[in-house]
Amino acid sequence: MNFDAIGGAIGEALTLASFIGIGGGVLIGYIVGVIPGLSRSVAIAIAIPLTFYMSPYIAISFLIGLSKGSAAGSAVSAILLNAPGEASSAATCLDGYPLAKSGRPKMALQMGLLASVIGDILATIFLIFIAIPFARVALMFGPYEMAAILAFALVFIAGLSGGSLFRGLAAGGLGIFLATFGLDPQTGMPRMTFGYTEMMDGFPLIAVAIGTLALSEMFIQAERLRNERDTMSVKIENSPDDRLTWKDFRPTIRTILRGTGIGTFVGALPGLGPSVGAWMSYGMAKRASKDPDSFGKGNPEGIAAAESADNAVIPAALIPLFGLGIPGNVSAALLIGAFAIHGITVGPLLLRDEPELLYSIFAGMIVASLIMLVLGWFGLRVFALITRVPPHVVIPIVIFFCLCGILLQGYGTFGLVLLLGFSVLGYLMKKFDYSFVTFLVAYIITPLLELNLRQSIILAGGDWSVLLGRPIALAFLVFTIIALIMLARRTLQRQGQAA
Repeated sequence: MNFDAIGGAIGEALTLASFIGIGGGVLIGYIVGVIPGLSRSVAIAIAIPLTFYMSPYIAISFLIGLSKGSAAGSAVSAILLNAPGEASSAATCLDGYPLAKSGRPKMALQMGLLASVIGDILATIFLIFIAIPFARVALMFGPYEMAAILAFALVFIAGLSGGSLFRGLAAGGLGIFLATFGLDPQTGMPRMTFGYTEMMDGFPLIAVAIGTLALSEMFIQAERLRNERDTMSVKIENSPDDRLTWKDFRPTIRTILRGTGIGTFVGALPGLGPSVGAWMSYGMAKRASKDPDSFGKGNPEGIAAAESADNAVIPAALIPLFGLGIPGNVSAALLIGAFAIHGITVGPLLLRDEPELLYSIFAGMIVASLIMLVLGWFGLRVFALITRVPPHVVIPIVIFFCLCGILLQGYGTFGLVLLLGFSVLGYLMKKFDYSFVTFLVAYIITPLLELNLRQSIILAGGDWSVLLGRPIALAFLVFTIIALIMLARRTLQRQGQAA
């Protein structure tokens, strides 16, 4: 244990610049989360260009704080509007909105906030104790092991991120194909650049991320705006009975701890996402309850179960990212782009080359959780007012920031054309249920997969028997084949039932 690095990390996390950066990220994330239709991945994609002028620690902590704040803020619209800020808060609507309609909106919001913060802090502590040993083990892996693990991760994510394995693999294949544009990583020869010097580095990650996530989502939201009516927000009144008491909170402690464990487990598995964790936690809380019929009618345990799991997924998704360089979800995948902007390779090498930065990020995550508690507790009324901002005001503002994000990176007209192209691609993928999660993750990890795969082929010299001396690589190859067979069988069964 490097105590000097830990001491320096804690000192850096407690500086004024750190508080401003992390607090700004949490505040922006909270505002974004409150607005229905905007997700944490959209916010991170737009905010990545803003981190170009920050230090690496402030930049990453800012984005993680934004992600945490967005997860907590989405519960506000779920409770007051019955319209979750993002899909992972849909389970919160089931009990949050009925409880708010019954005259206790403030109590419902406070319950959701405390469950979010507790789940987030506990999952962050678990990340700190697991990621470092995990990274130390991963440092002993060679190109054979890394290529096999990355291949398994792609298949696993493709099978779980969408309704169909074949569509997931198609989306992943498209991501792999587009990631091969640019210079060959070994020979340095141009590949599919079509004579454009702008294509030497391939498609910019910022254009891909903002286009497929943020701008395409605004197209979807604009389309929905034509067909949906405005929803009235529940107002917070000055009622002495409308507050969270220890009597209300004490029965939910076990539910929060269970939800945290579920969210941590789900987040550590690449591709599942916070929605799976929230619904799984809600279902288990209902089954474990002595009064399951009260769920869906304003039971605080329903809010606690969904929010604790939802927020626990965020730190847990960083376990495979820091340990292996494999993102657990879209938000973690976008962090790879932020690291790349600052010339840092994420994964086990981060522990070896930048230990103080890694410890600083961990300390900053704890600070972000505490800031989230303070902002959420004392800013309930302010954030509640944001729910009344109409979508036709939000959508043009987000589109404006999407365009500014590309221009800030200096891509000019070429970047704007790519942004528009990828926004159309993202729109079509969402409309036809192709997993844009698999597409984006595949696009991001393909360079690392290609490099390790080609190194493995060169070292093996065409002799497949070398895998017998690499049990970890061989095991993950077997897991990949088994996963393909099982997921294909499940997809075919679903298609047969649908027919």
